[in-house]
Amino acid sequence: MIVTSTAKGPASYFPSIEKTYGHPVEHWLTLLRERQAGAKHMALVNWLKSEHGLGHGHANALVAHLLAGTK
Repeated sequence: MIVTSTAKGPASYFPSIEKTYGHPVEHWLTLLRERQAGAKHMALVNWLKSEHGLGHGHANALVAHLLAGTK
């Protein structure tokens, strides 16, 4: 996924997420989709933080982006 510097909202974190954790954003979104079934926002954020070592802001941005697209 190529994200330009004009990204807004949660997507503005994507370049940093990819650089920091060495995986494309789609990797994280796939993991979240597999785990999502009925989970609440903060449960998913906490899972990314505890199981994958993401920082709160990065985890929150990924979950917010995912959930915004599924409502």
